[in-house]
Amino acid sequence: MRANYRMQRLFVESDIRPDRGFEATSDQFNYLANVLRLTEDAEILVFNGRDGEWKTKLTFPSRKKIVLLPVEQTRPQPEECDLHFLFAPLKVGRMDYLVQKAVEMGAGRLQPVMTQHVQGKITSLERLQANAVEAAEQCGILAIPRVAEPQRLKDLLERWPAERRIIYCDEDSSTQNPLPGLAGIEERQLAVLVGPEGGFSEEERALLRGLPFVTAIPLGPRILRADTAAVAALAVVQAAIGDWR
Repeated sequence: MRANYRMQRLFVESDIRPDRGFEATSDQFNYLANVLRLTEDAEILVFNGRDGEWKTKLTFPSRKKIVLLPVEQTRPQPEECDLHFLFAPLKVGRMDYLVQKAVEMGAGRLQPVMTQHVQGKITSLERLQANAVEAAEQCGILAIPRVAEPQRLKDLLERWPAERRIIYCDEDSSTQNPLPGLAGIEERQLAVLVGPEGGFSEEERALLRGLPFVTAIPLGPRILRADTAAVAALAVVQAAIGDWR
């Protein structure tokens, strides 16, 4: 069932049950009442990442309180997206964009990876998680990807499950077409790894190329910024061997 993009969508933490109202938080009250200027009996869509999507009616028991009353389920909760997205942190504004686009492209888990040439840093996992929620609200996504704690690339690879293939973007590839490299992948559990703005170090490339569960792909003849490369890589993987097929 396709998402309804005409109605306002809101992520909530509360359990969602038919005809069982719950109170909006203070931030949600401000957004619904003061930003959107919704009034009594207005309807929105709410979701919590567990109970599907629900058409919900707003009631105002007082001037400073909104109660959301679920009326009917509009979409059931789907299975979580299984694609993992591994990325080297960027500067704050561009990292916000990176997380939002990864969620839109179907990433089910967001894993910051600290590489040797990384230029950004994670100052707040809560900020990244909020960006993931915002992207889900805007794009009709019901399963909220979890942002994991940052890990060093070497440490991550040492503990990596061999049944989940990592596809990484190699700017030094001798070819320009990513499709032949993707065509031979048989695993259905996948992860996409995008390096930092300065690229992977030679040591990191040697490590990645020596692992049997890693596949390197190019992204065409042009050098892409890390956030652009992330969108391009996720798009080509989803189209070739992911859930766009």
